[in-house]
Amino acid sequence: MPYVAPIALLLLSNVFMTFAWYGHLKFKAAPLIVVILASWGIALFEYFLAVPANRIGHQVYSAAQLKTIQEVITLIIFVGFSVFYLKESVSWMTMAGFGFIAIGAALVFRG
Repeated sequence: MPYVAPIALLLLSNVFMTFAWYGHLKFKAAPLIVVILASWGIALFEYFLAVPANRIGHQVYSAAQLKTIQEVITLIIFVGFSVFYLKESVSWMTMAGFGFIAIGAALVFRG
């Protein structure tokens, strides 16, 4: 469980955080203060997932590995969010850049 639970919790937390940070881009007419308060509310819930993920995960992963897992998950969630929610295309250059980040992530787990 300590190997899988943090990954599952980080997946869920990143969905919420992505909406907290970028979901408001579809609602440009909304007042900024409303957007900020809504984002904080979403982010608060995200912390209820991320903090336990890191606490549980630190039993079997180093802090650097947990951060790396979180960043890779963030990129995966963000690409899906950009394409399906924001209706933006993702260029091959962006994907290549994310690929290089994934190579860096693999190095963290090798070291």
